[in-house]
Amino acid sequence: MIASLNRRQFLGAAGAGLLAFAAGCGGSGSGMAQPEGKVPEQYAKRQRVVIWYPWSGVPGDAFQRLVTAFNGSQSDIYVEAQFQGTYDETAQKLATAMQARQLPDLCVFSEVTWNKFHLNDTLEPLGSYFSGGSLKPADYIDQLIGEGTVKNEVWWVPFARSTPLFYYNKELFAAAGLPDRGPETWTELREWAPALAARKVNGQSPKLTAYFKVDGDWQFQGTVWQWGGAYSSGLDVTIDQGGAVEAGEWQRRLIHDDKLAYMAQSPKLDFANGLIATVCESTGALTGITKDSPFEVGTAFLPEHTAFGCPTGGGGISIMAGAAKERKQAAFQFLSFLARPENATRWSVETGYLPSTKAALETAEMKKLFADKPNFKMAVDQLPKTKAQDQVRLLVPNANRAIYGGLQKIYADNQPAAEVFAAVAAELKKGVESVRATVEKRR
Repeated sequence: MIASLNRRQFLGAAGAGLLAFAAGCGGSGSGMAQPEGKVPEQYAKRQRVVIWYPWSGVPGDAFQRLVTAFNGSQSDIYVEAQFQGTYDETAQKLATAMQARQLPDLCVFSEVTWNKFHLNDTLEPLGSYFSGGSLKPADYIDQLIGEGTVKNEVWWVPFARSTPLFYYNKELFAAAGLPDRGPETWTELREWAPALAARKVNGQSPKLTAYFKVDGDWQFQGTVWQWGGAYSSGLDVTIDQGGAVEAGEWQRRLIHDDKLAYMAQSPKLDFANGLIATVCESTGALTGITKDSPFEVGTAFLPEHTAFGCPTGGGGISIMAGAAKERKQAAFQFLSFLARPENATRWSVETGYLPSTKAALETAEMKKLFADKPNFKMAVDQLPKTKAQDQVRLLVPNANRAIYGGLQKIYADNQPAAEVFAAVAAELKKGVESVRATVEKRR
């Protein structure tokens, strides 16, 4: 039995070089052992490839269907998809497994976790695989493949990429006499609050919105940009300055002074239950929110304040450097299968995640989806206005935990944003020093 690392231990270990040690033992091509699993008899003579993935519910089922389709499409490779929990839990288990000289051949990482493994030399560079096959980096949407490319080498291919979207209850907006659209600015949304509060849903007045108890730092990244601030400039921490503090104060006042918002365990669930009129959630939640809400759901670009701001996020897939050569070659064939237009389209249609390839945008099925359900096109239309997150969140161990921990103090404890973010900045600066030399070398 492999002992588990908790989240703090994993991220700290990544910054300290634990993963570099693991890669040094197997990254040269000697090949670490695969995780255990049971291969069905009809696939026993094939090359086995193991992928670890983090999705449950709608996307988890959709991913398993793609794996089954791949296994049925050819006779040489058997892909075994093993669910490992959330993105963070998957990364934790991977770090632990590598200490025991075991690892999957492919792993799904978030936009944060892949960076940790890349900095510690545990991911396979994909340039040689692209040069030898029909799939090319240019087949992917430029912005998305660009985020997994470092020094002209691809390490992480987009799959299940997302951005935050603004969701609103169309029926509630209509009953309140509001326009059928998202607000252009946060000030406009605040002005709509009295009309929304005057309505009743299941006998009570809905709040304007709710903020995430955990992992809300992703949505707050965009909010900080909207107020003209940033988490960092490069690796120089700026969360305790200007727009970042102003954005935190605006949200604190909305909760504690205006009584129009609150911190929730699951804002999307509260939205579906009519407890809040609006929510900022991932595009990857679109299918689930639409299915679970007993009312018509509208979507829009994120509101602005002094500027527009929206981060990209979500998942991608990497091949592990420590896998045996034949397993890595087979793994890339699965990546190529996922990138086929019909498969990239199928994934997006079934989940709501952004299409990852240019060809998927042009399929008849995708165009029909956009025509029949405009909500699905909203994220694609917003994508050119988005950008990758600030480096401190992507590269520094425990950065996301430090930021959303600070947000909890603002949301739940009514602590002033300037005070909270001063403490968060001090913690982030310590983390920066643990990785600065590695980042400068690798980036």
